[in-house]
Amino acid sequence: MFKTLTTDFELDLQADVLVIGGGPAGTWAAWSAASTGAKVVLVDKGYCGTTGCAAASGNGVWYVPPDPEARETAKASRESLGGFLCDRHWMDRVLNQTYVNVNQLAEWGYPFPTDDEGKPYRRSLQGPEYMRLMRRQIQRAGVKILDHSPALELLVDEDGAVGGATGMNRQTGGRWMVRSIATIIATGGCAFLSKALGCNVLTGDGYLMAAEAGAEMSGMEFSNAYGISPAFSSVTKTLFYNWATFTYEDGSVIPGAGSQRGRSVIAKTLLEQPVYAILDKATQSMHPSMRLAQPNFFLPFDRAGIDPFTQRFPVTLRLEGTVRGTGGIRILDESCATSVRGLYAAGDAATRELICGGFTGGGSHNAAWAISSGYWSGESAAEYSRIRQQKTQPQLKSLGEVGLRSQSDRYHQFATDEVIQAVQAEVFPYEKNLFRTEQGLSESLARLNYLWQEIRSSQVTSNLELIRAREATAMVATARWMYSSAIERKETRGMHKHLDYPEQDPNQQHYLISGGLDRVWVKSQPLNNTEKYLSKIGAAV
Repeated sequence: MFKTLTTDFELDLQADVLVIGGGPAGTWAAWSAASTGAKVVLVDKGYCGTTGCAAASGNGVWYVPPDPEARETAKASRESLGGFLCDRHWMDRVLNQTYVNVNQLAEWGYPFPTDDEGKPYRRSLQGPEYMRLMRRQIQRAGVKILDHSPALELLVDEDGAVGGATGMNRQTGGRWMVRSIATIIATGGCAFLSKALGCNVLTGDGYLMAAEAGAEMSGMEFSNAYGISPAFSSVTKTLFYNWATFTYEDGSVIPGAGSQRGRSVIAKTLLEQPVYAILDKATQSMHPSMRLAQPNFFLPFDRAGIDPFTQRFPVTLRLEGTVRGTGGIRILDESCATSVRGLYAAGDAATRELICGGFTGGGSHNAAWAISSGYWSGESAAEYSRIRQQKTQPQLKSLGEVGLRSQSDRYHQFATDEVIQAVQAEVFPYEKNLFRTEQGLSESLARLNYLWQEIRSSQVTSNLELIRAREATAMVATARWMYSSAIERKETRGMHKHLDYPEQDPNQQHYLISGGLDRVWVKSQPLNNTEKYLSKIGAAV
């Protein structure tokens, strides 16, 4: 029997399109939808324009002018690295849309610098300026923003179509509800509270909510990205390490640490001894421009009294998970629709395999994907909402359970901190997540599955704990999809390194689709058989 909502809400809003997440993907989605005339509400866990990894620092962008030779080079550079899982059609779409939208930023007044020839340089964006501009633009477009208001669960109608979401305001503790015709998940990835720069609001919340509605994941085995950072800092911006020399504790150079696959070398060394770096390959003339390009990269060094160009400093690797990985919610077609009617996904919340394959897109490809998928999802969600306009308000029910519902037959108190520490113990260690083995994955999955059952039979005793409990729940769910997919890919491909299967297997050149909560499942999907979403929007009418 369909059970309707009964909870009283401090704020009850209606919209054509609800966007969950206020980073680049979310703001582009909101602007795109609102620009078509749709009524849009955007909810953000933090303050839209300041939270998330993009807002925290400089961002490269996969911005390539429409020169055939340059575009071909840009696409070819990813194919082998990503294990031949990327799709050239999607790469072309992203390159085209990113080029248009970045030029749009210039028209809006973004202060792009010029190169030595006086031409605009549009391959990077300063996060604070970029996101401040995006907030201003969506406000001008009429988008209603709910800051400090994380979503906790999705709503569905009697037919299973997503009809909005509910959440809580961090500052007031009041509950909110937004009833919408279409909903876009743009909540970013999951970095498991690793303290990587800008990532501690990225805990996989969107994955959990989408999965509760029946959405699928894709590429979750490619979710073990680690970022280099000073051992005393959370800054994981890695561009400048291209000019670094990495050394052992005795000062001798670590062979291969500065290569494209140097993180693995660094990780292996860190298992046995400290690793040091020095940016001694950057010439004196480069120092001012490097400081100007990424000022917060140097802030920890300045505070510690270290000159990274002339003094060695200890480094570590911080897990960035799906934020710099490529796994996420599966999208079915060019509209960025998920397998659930009325639900769309964009940015790091969605899989980026289509343009990156199985290897990290870093900042540049992920930034381009956020811009493009955000734009497409907003446009498509607005169109869907116009077609699905209804005269009567549908009955809705909420979907959230684990870490949210308090029921009398649940006898454990939800121990949030312990849950977080337990999942981190399985995903942080290099020997478990970066250097994978059949035995290690199986043992971690057994512990994670047990942990899921524990929190399944726990209750949250305080409204103040709801947000944190849902974050913990999302991290456990994300880790289970990651390792369940990883154990099925019995080869080494992209960033998935399986020590028991060290070679790439041509018979496994396919996507791995995963899903489920109480029982996680994984299946393969051929590259040339991407399902279409029932003739896009028309079949949903």
